[in-house]
Amino acid sequence: MSGDVHVRICERLGVKLPRATRLICHCRTRQEAEELKSALERRFADCHLLLHPAKTKVVYCADSNRRRSYPHIHFDFLGFSFRPRMAKNRWGRIFTCFLPGVSPNSLKEMRARIRGWRLPQHSPLPLEDIARSLNPVLRGWDQYYGRFYPTELRRLYEYFDERLGAWLRCKYKQLKGHRGRSLRKLNEMAKQNPKLFVHWQKLGRATVG
Repeated sequence: MSGDVHVRICERLGVKLPRATRLICHCRTRQEAEELKSALERRFADCHLLLHPAKTKVVYCADSNRRRSYPHIHFDFLGFSFRPRMAKNRWGRIFTCFLPGVSPNSLKEMRARIRGWRLPQHSPLPLEDIARSLNPVLRGWDQYYGRFYPTELRRLYEYFDERLGAWLRCKYKQLKGHRGRSLRKLNEMAKQNPKLFVHWQKLGRATVG
């Protein structure tokens, strides 16, 4: 079917595809996309294989120049969610662009891992030891998911700093039961040592408080 449809295969996220079946095919029109999908389904059936029913779909890359109405205008791929997002051009004008950003499922998994660290239970440790232990993980997340639309990671940083606030409330008796006071204390610590955590290096402060 090499001559039937003009298709581009997208592998521009800077990583190798985990499996050959994880591909993004760009077509010029919806008709071409539907024809390609049908051709792939037939070819897979000939090989006694099946396209994943939930992950295989035709998506319209809506933006400021593509304003038609379609059933699907977003999809997830390699931990990113591709969808229309607000962006600003070099003249400061706001427009809509079809961009990747960390997906909600990826954020959920990362928050679950942060909960698994059980920071409040490690109150005897100094904050420097916690930073030394966790920064490699935070840096890995930032380097991968922060490459595209990094503002989406702010919710993750806020959650992590909330857990640090809980760590402070367990560590210091005068902060116990005082969420606002503990988060203000955390912000003071971040301003005094902005390079301690990966996300503090970017903001110069904690994301909460």
